[in-house]
Amino acid sequence: MTYVDGFVAAVPTANKQAYIKHAETSAALFKAYGALSVIECWGDDLPDGKVNSLHTAVMRKDDETVVFSWVTWPDKATRDAGWEQLMADPRMQPDVNPMPFDGERLIYGGFEMIVGP
Repeated sequence: MTYVDGFVAAVPTANKQAYIKHAETSAALFKAYGALSVIECWGDDLPDGKVNSLHTAVMRKDDETVVFSWVTWPDKATRDAGWEQLMADPRMQPDVNPMPFDGERLIYGGFEMIVGP
């Protein structure tokens, strides 16, 4: 069954091009290690919530934009093997492909797809 990794982060708006470069490099590697697709989205219409919102979830600062991303895998076993390979790949190391945002505020997790294509 399809498995999905989801990500939400706050990226300094001035780093948009650096983020796109990071995302493109990472997407190619995800696909090389078994991912079916990688989707990266730059926040455009994100309302403030009364209790919570994407802004507060990632503690977005005034000069940051929220990004929402997901990776689809054929199944959890492929995802687990893919992540192991990704983390060992020198092209994913911070000195080669640095995250242009604060990784401590990155929200991520794996999900079993229950409704979808």
